[in-house]
Amino acid sequence: MTAIVSVKNLRKAYAGGFEALKSINLDIQEGEILALLGPNGAGKTTLISTICGITTPTSGTVTVGGHDTQTDYRAARGMIGLVPQEISLEPFETVFSTVRFSRGLFGKPRDDAKIDEILAQLSLADKRDNKVITLSGGMKRRVLIAKALAHEPRVLFLDEPSAGVDVELRKDMWEVVARLKASGVTIILTTHYIEEAEAIADRVGIINKGQILLIQDKAELMAQMGKKQLRIDLAVATPDIPAALAKYELQRAPDGRSLTYTYDTNGPRTGITTLLNDLQSAGLQMTDLQTQQSSLEDIFVGMVKEEA
Repeated sequence: MTAIVSVKNLRKAYAGGFEALKSINLDIQEGEILALLGPNGAGKTTLISTICGITTPTSGTVTVGGHDTQTDYRAARGMIGLVPQEISLEPFETVFSTVRFSRGLFGKPRDDAKIDEILAQLSLADKRDNKVITLSGGMKRRVLIAKALAHEPRVLFLDEPSAGVDVELRKDMWEVVARLKASGVTIILTTHYIEEAEAIADRVGIINKGQILLIQDKAELMAQMGKKQLRIDLAVATPDIPAALAKYELQRAPDGRSLTYTYDTNGPRTGITTLLNDLQSAGLQMTDLQTQQSSLEDIFVGMVKEEA
């Protein structure tokens, strides 16, 4: 795959010495969905703003489709659609005129058929002539996306696209993003909703304190870093873990009615068979076994804690 966005040694520092971005290196592949995860203040929005040319970097370079965002700003910005966190729309304009106006801002010729096509793609066709003020929050979010797509960009940035919408609308938004990807748009989204990254991203990036901690294929990340846990329910509560089981590093539930064993699914052996045999030898009787795969949230929280 070809990198449509390339970030090299990107740094953003402010007058007081605070570094919002610390030598960021990032290649975004054409046609992918990249989810950037990070706590508040991690640098997600600063990174997007700098790539889009809204914030001037202290040093480093950003190219979009081969165009440098500093020396060839117009060409680079013309390839980018940006959906900000804040919903800022003219309340008394119609949906159609709002989106058409954005197309004109980028110097694109008038094309009402294209605007109607974008509205249909975002399930806004029946709201075409409605004033923005009459729309729900979720529909206004769609109008923001339509505005960002009006000039037919190849790269779309979604800064917290599901912020302020309920669970049903959030999943609806995921379907919209999937359709956009199918149409050939490269999508970069920042999110606080880790299930959003799990549901729709091809690759996941974790950013904290202005640094990229990790960029990896989502499936590979889960396979390499995800751990599996085996919960062993006991017939009789145990006051402590027998010394013979110490090597398994088991976690005892507060009530003593279960033990949890964490193991690597990619290891040559899980150790489960020997553990179960040793449990029986130690006189502990099992009533049930349950396994659980570590989620992306577990991985994310673990990495951010390590950097704290």
